[in-house]
Amino acid sequence: MKNLILLTAFVSGFSIMGVAQTEDTKANVTLSSTTQSKMSLEKKSHDFGTIEEGVQATVTFTFKNTGNEALVLNSVKASCGCTTPKWTREPIAPGQEGVITAIYNSKGRPGNFTKTVTVKHNGEGGTEFLTIRGVVNRAAPVVTPTVATPEQ
Repeated sequence: MKNLILLTAFVSGFSIMGVAQTEDTKANVTLSSTTQSKMSLEKKSHDFGTIEEGVQATVTFTFKNTGNEALVLNSVKASCGCTTPKWTREPIAPGQEGVITAIYNSKGRPGNFTKTVTVKHNGEGGTEFLTIRGVVNRAAPVVTPTVATPEQ
């Protein structure tokens, strides 16, 4: 019986300490959205229309930091290896602009295409998706002329 009373007191003591720490932690947490960066894109998609096979189709997406903290692009990744992104790597101050360039390599890729560039940043929302699309016309086959030489 003595052990049961000690066990109950021990468990109760830890429970009270756990609740007290949780309540104390909650009291110290304050959320503030007064300082945050915000990425505002001029456009989120681009249609190249019809391009010829072999063309390096390039588009630049411009954005502005409309927040009040520096905006940092943590990663910019294309949905496949046929699209290469380039972007402003230094922090973008409030009110300043940055760019993300997407280069689509159409060589060997005739037909319709839709590709996505995923942008992860430290601003409001944290992620943006940019889309490029278009149609690639198949290149005309290259015909190499054959030269016949007279036999001797």
